[in-house]
Amino acid sequence: MNWIGRSIEMVILLSRWLLVPFLLGLIIGLGALLYTFITKLVAFMMLVSTAPEEEVLVAILKLVDLSLSANLLVIVICSSYENFVARIDPAGEVNWPEGLTGIGFSGLKQRLLGSIVAIAAVSVLEWFIEIDKSADNSKLAWVVGILLAFAVAMLVLAIADRLSGAAEKKKSL
Repeated sequence: MNWIGRSIEMVILLSRWLLVPFLLGLIIGLGALLYTFITKLVAFMMLVSTAPEEEVLVAILKLVDLSLSANLLVIVICSSYENFVARIDPAGEVNWPEGLTGIGFSGLKQRLLGSIVAIAAVSVLEWFIEIDKSADNSKLAWVVGILLAFAVAMLVLAIADRLSGAAEKKKSL
């Protein structure tokens, strides 16, 4: 009976490698974001000398939005690999950025929500800059409402993580 249990545990443990194709797909998505960024950057460079200031600002915000989305993907790829597939040893890599390893699930949640809030904030800024062109109050209310919902969720998550961390410290003392 013991070998059956160990076999099941081994299958479950090895199933984590099934995540790798998903992570490779996200890397392909990162490449697609890079392609989109480059095309928008080229269009921006052609636009910048003749466009009004508002259009330049919106174009820059779209580039920032793509950059934040790419950062979000990198965080998800690296932390998912390290948390669920295999450990990454940053000591073996001299140029490895410190923020990509050692991200626990709590830190991942906070970084994800922080990135999502930043992306949503960029969208809200785009709306405010172009408000005179498309003054749709109901859509603007939805955009601001969603941004506030993400911000509140991030605040609640940070408070919950802090409280659970304090509770764990008390248990260990």
